[in-house]
Amino acid sequence: MSLLPASILILAGGRGQRMGGRDKGLVEWQGQPLVAHVQAAVRSLTDDLVISCNRNAARYAQWADQVVADEEPDFPGPLAGILAGLAVARHDWVLLLPCDAPRLDATLVYQLLAAAQATQGPVMARQDGYWQPLFTALPRHLLPALRQAWAQGERSPRGALLPLGLTGVEFAKDDARLANFNDPTALQQPG
Repeated sequence: MSLLPASILILAGGRGQRMGGRDKGLVEWQGQPLVAHVQAAVRSLTDDLVISCNRNAARYAQWADQVVADEEPDFPGPLAGILAGLAVARHDWVLLLPCDAPRLDATLVYQLLAAAQATQGPVMARQDGYWQPLFTALPRHLLPALRQAWAQGERSPRGALLPLGLTGVEFAKDDARLANFNDPTALQQPG
């Protein structure tokens, strides 16, 4: 089965609080910024790689076809980055990925997109019973419904997608591909 074409949206718009305020996507691990590891894993899978960032857009541009920022200031959260990315995505499907998961691979991307294609609705990774909202594939036509959820005060990607028929894609508890490098100690991990 060939997979549907999809835009890939890398979310890199956070404050980086647990990284001491550093722009997490640009923090280096094994000699490269975290975002470069993610981009290398998915670059060949799309002709529309979008990075959502709220600072350092010129640096992020080297890894993207498009760079977007949140419509609202002060780092309002990942749902704001998702809305900005969906608004510019060139394909009918969009795969969301975090900038700080340098071990993800093409197989994970295929798993999420295949599940989305099978269900024809949004899918989100689940690991050990927990949703992983930044590993999500969704149809772009959900943008108006997500904007409405935002207008009604929803800020959680999971919370905005659950009422829209969200399906979980199960991953093993120890699947390192979903590991986020959230703080400086994570940077000590081997490849």
